[in-house]
Order: sequence, then structure tokens, then C-alpha cells
Amino acid sequence: MSRSRLALLVVIAAAIGAFFAFDLDRFLTLEALKAGRAALAGWVEANFVLALVGYFAVYVAVTGLSLPGAAIMTLAGGALFGLVTGSIVVSFASSVGATLAFLASRFLFRDAVRAKFGQRLAAIDEGVRRDGAFYLFTLRLVPAFPFFLVNLLMGLTPIRTVTYYVVSQLGMLPATVVFVYAGTQLAQLESLSGILSPGLLGAFAAIGVLPLLMRFVANALAARRIYRGHRKPPRFDYNLVVVGAGSAGLVSAYIGAAVKAKVALVERHKMGGDCLNTGCVPSKALIRATRLLAEARDSSKLGIRRVEATFDFAEVMERVQKVVAAVEPHDSVERYTGLGVDCIQGAARLVSPWEVEVDGRRISARSIIIATGARPLVPKLPGLDGIAYLTSDTLWDLRVQPRRLLVLGGGPIGCELALAFARLGSRVTQVEMAPRLLPREDEDVSALLAKVFAHEGVDVRCGHRAVRVEPAADGIGGALVAEGPGGEVRLDFDRLLLALGRTANVSGFGLEELGVRIGPRGTIEADPLLRTNFPNIAVCGDVTGPYQFTHVSAHQAWYAAVNQLLAPFWSFRVDYRVIPWATFTDPQVARVGLSEAEATAQGIAHEVTRYGIDDLDRAIADGTAEGFVKVLTAPGKDTILGATIVHAEAGELIAEYVMAMKHGLGMNRILGTIHAYPTLMEANKYAAGNWKRAHAPQAALRWAQRFFAWRRG
Repeated sequence: MSRSRLALLVVIAAAIGAFFAFDLDRFLTLEALKAGRAALAGWVEANFVLALVGYFAVYVAVTGLSLPGAAIMTLAGGALFGLVTGSIVVSFASSVGATLAFLASRFLFRDAVRAKFGQRLAAIDEGVRRDGAFYLFTLRLVPAFPFFLVNLLMGLTPIRTVTYYVVSQLGMLPATVVFVYAGTQLAQLESLSGILSPGLLGAFAAIGVLPLLMRFVANALAARRIYRGHRKPPRFDYNLVVVGAGSAGLVSAYIGAAVKAKVALVERHKMGGDCLNTGCVPSKALIRATRLLAEARDSSKLGIRRVEATFDFAEVMERVQKVVAAVEPHDSVERYTGLGVDCIQGAARLVSPWEVEVDGRRISARSIIIATGARPLVPKLPGLDGIAYLTSDTLWDLRVQPRRLLVLGGGPIGCELALAFARLGSRVTQVEMAPRLLPREDEDVSALLAKVFAHEGVDVRCGHRAVRVEPAADGIGGALVAEGPGGEVRLDFDRLLLALGRTANVSGFGLEELGVRIGPRGTIEADPLLRTNFPNIAVCGDVTGPYQFTHVSAHQAWYAAVNQLLAPFWSFRVDYRVIPWATFTDPQVARVGLSEAEATAQGIAHEVTRYGIDDLDRAIADGTAEGFVKVLTAPGKDTILGATIVHAEAGELIAEYVMAMKHGLGMNRILGTIHAYPTLMEANKYAAGNWKRAHAPQAALRWAQRFFAWRRG
């Protein structure tokens, strides 16, 4: 800390210390004000200018040092100077004092806070730059936090000092006038019977009602600002219009129809979205087929000398489509029409905050939910446009197996499909820019997966950055040139599969023209109620994130639909505290909560407990004795911070930890739960047992040893 900062901190600390050391707060009480009111009033009348200046200085000092007593000082302003003069002097004194506290916080603490938490504050800074003045105005009108906290916290943000002062003066003025008026009535209180005077009762009633009134005013001002230039229809065709019929859209429409709201669901392509048609369902159908091939190949592990498995690639891919067709009725137009949803086929475009145009037809709704999902990310890679590359959307049209498949990307999608095609017999090369596969998981997870991939024949090239594509003459195959640790390498392929993640579908349906905000990650911005910057337009699913999982999309959809249907009477903040996910490689990787690397990076104290599934009876019997359970707990407690499981059935095993974390159950409860034998679920109990042994009360055990030795005689 610099000398100037240290000096200012010492001065402020000394002033605050003196205030309490000399018991000066005794003068800033209602009793003291009433007791000395008559004497003060006489002195003020005789020395009006001096009293006004002195009062102003004391008020600035109290608020600038964030001392208790500002409310009493405001009442005193009314009692001593009257409504008009008191309101003026208090308004300026409180704003000056608040700005001084703001500047002190900025000077003393902002650099240190930013040095430690700069990355986490980036999103807050962006919001302050965009809406800081209005947000501050709302806080001043409706004090959700004490004013002194607002002063200190806003000093850490990039809001301009002039803006802070002006907005504070305007925002605090209504409350100032009410409190000053209460002070004028308090000055007339001569006896206990005076407490029943209409003026005083009215002043205190106004103080009580003011936050509600100011909230109404703030909301009205916000709505006027947000919806400026748009005309609200006098009546609506629907309570809810949902754009997009993937997981998020289907659940939103289902909830609306279930409570008998009138709902329209608009989809321009296929019901069920990516998960049904090109994502979860087809990929898991393919993975199941290739797992059977691996089991046949490795049958000797189970004492079966040989199992012959012959297949036709086209038939495998056709079976995938049959699985999609079998699941399709769950998400069909017929089912949702039967539920009471108006299913509209066509391209939707928002033309106002309450209206959607679908192929020339305009429909209106009190609320709109955007659930347009995401699409595979296609990089700007030189030469890529010269080949017919594959993505997780187009892969399922293949009927001729690629002899050489290059998978660009080492995340969940890339790993699942690389392993599946390797088991089908394709020569697979996988390229990942990060130093390891599944970079979001811990290093021990990546290491185990790399070992498995090497055994399966996948040529994994981590730490390689794609530079360009060199197309072959047929416009399908070619070579990828990548920059690796040893320089450039040329990797030939017959087909190239892009598996670099997904990008939100935010273009082409009027968001930009309407002014719906898109965040820096390319997703639609949403508040904790899943509302966009237009409160009656909500968003859920992959188009907003932050987790692009089908189950999270459905989870968000409940909040989005319920909040919109109940607005403005009731609302719920979306809960992201316990989010599980799984990567369906073999072995699978499943996680909930923090990983070890995340806890370390965030400075969260933790302990790690491991259990090797190679020791589990059922896994040994099944021939799947590979993997581990790793649990993070709070030091010295059984509180679960996160769990990672690597095993052939990890996606199923993680559910017990999800339930435990959701309902606040710790390792002791898991250990005390009876698990059937022999089952894979026992792995979770044995992990809890390892935790218990590590936390056994050693002193008590030593006394127990002595006790039993005494019992033996």
C-alpha cells in the first residue's frame, strides 16, 4: 500500500475510533434529539448561518465516514430548519458525504480488489458501464442495501464520479423529503398524546410505504426506458409464445399448457431439437453399438475364447435413425397438440417485445421465451470451405464408413465420437489445442482417458493448433496442417469431423433489431430470473448457457416458464448450485460440483478422498474394474463440494452424489445408507468409508484400545 493510501486509512480509522471512544454516538439518538431540541432550536434561530454550515459539515462527516446516525441527522434537519431548508441542506450534505465515501473506497481498495478478483469483476464492470447510472438510481430509490454499503461497493466499479454524485442526489431526494418532514412533525411533539397527531402519523406511514412506492416508481421508470418506442397490444393471442422446440422449448410449453395457459410453440425445423435429432439420442445409440463391438473383441477377459461380431456400417447408422424415430413421438407435434399447445411450423421473427411473426403471420403474447439452442462451432480455418466437413449435425447422414477420420476437438463430443469410430474400425486421429483431452476435468481423468484411447488405437495429438486445411481433389478428404510442440505436422484424412463445441443461435429472428442484448460469449444475456433486458422476454437452454446440457435446458425452462406466467406477482431465481454432467466415453466421466483443479484455482479449501473401482467386487465380476471415485469435502467436515467418477457406468453412479449435494447430505449419510451387494453403487459407500477412516477420532481410538486391553485382564 502506498504512503498516501496508508495515511488516509490511518486518518479515517482515527476519526472513526475517536467517534466511538468519546461516545459521540450518544448524541445521534432520537432521545438526545428530543431532549435537546428546544435548546438547539433557540441557538439555531440566533446563529442561523453558522448552524447551517456546522450541520452541513457534521452531516458530511457522518456519511463520509459511514458512521451510524444519518437517519437521526435527517430528522434533526427537519426539526431545526424546517421542510424546505432542511430538505435542501440534507440532500446536498448526504450526496457530498456519499461521494466522499465512494472516493475513499475507490482510492483505498479498488486496485487491491481488482488485482485479486479482476477476472470475476469483468462482467460486473460491463454491466456498470452499460446500466450503472440506472442501477444506482434504483438502489437509491429502493434501498435494497444500506446506503453506506452502496457507497463503498460502487467505489470498486468504473462508474464516473460525476454520475455517482448526480444520480445519488436525485435518487435519495424522495426519502430525504419524507424523513425531513417526519423531523418537522417531531419538532411539534410536546407530549405522548402528540404521537397521535395526523401529521406525525402520516410522516411515519410515508416512511413505511416509501420503499414500496419507490419500487413501483423504479419499475415504472425501467419499463418506460426499456419499452420506449414499442406499443403494447391491448390484448394478447397467447399467454406464452415459445420460440424453439428443443429440450428447453418443449419443457417451457409443457409447463404453460399444464397450468392451462394458452401457449404457442414455434419451430422452423424438427421437434425435439438437437438432442433428439443430432445430439444425445443418436450419439448414445451409436456408442451402444460400438460398445458391443468392444465387448466382443475383449470377450477373453470374461473367459469366452472368441466372439465374432460382423457389421455393416450403413446398417449401424440406420439403426441409429430407428432409435431417433422410436423416441420421436415423445417430442412430436401430435403429443404437444394433445397437451393443448398450438404447434406452429415456420421461421419465427420477433417484431416487438410482445409479437412474433411466423412466415407472415403475426401472433402476440404477454410473454415470449427464446429457446433457439445452439449449433456446432465452425472455425475460420483457411481451406476449410474447400471440403465437405462433418459436424455433430451432419455426421448422421454418413452411410460409408471413413477409412481415416480426423476429429478436431478434444472435448466431450470429440472424445465420444473419436472412440466410437475407432471401435468401428476407422483410423482415427484426434487433434486438441489444449495439453490434454477433456481439459475441463482433472488431470488424472485426462490421463486415464488418454491411456484408454491409446489402447483403442486413437492417435491423440494434444497441444496441436490447427493452422489450415489442404483439400484433396475430391473435395471431401485432404490434410490438416497443425502446429505442435515439434513444429508443423501434416495429418491426412478421408473425412474431417469438427467437434469444437457449440455456438448459440442468436441471429436471424429479430433479436438484433429489437435490441435484445447478446453477451460477450455470444449468448443471450439473462438475469437470475432468466429474463432478458426486456422483462417479458425470457430465455433458456443452450442459447443462453452457461451450461450447454439438455438436462440444464429443461431445468432452466421450469424457471423461465413459471417466472413469466406468474409475473409480476411471484418469481424464482434459477438454481445452478448442483449441476451434474457426463461424458459417455468408455469409461464414462461424470462430475457434479467442483473438480480438484477448480477448487485449487478458486482458492477453496478442500480435502480429497479417492476410492479405486478396481477394488470393487461387482466391477471385478463384470470385467469393468477400471476407474475411480474422487470426492472433495470441506476440511474437517463431511460436506461434499464435488465428486468425479470415472467408470463404465459413471453417469449412473454420480446420481447419489447429486442427490446428496442437492439436499445437504454429507459423507456420513452416504456411509450410513445400506447399498445392495454386489452392486456398482457400493463404490460411493466405500469412498465414504475411506473418508471416515481418514477422519477417525484418533484420541478416542487410543482410549478404546486401552479400554479393551483392560477388559482382557
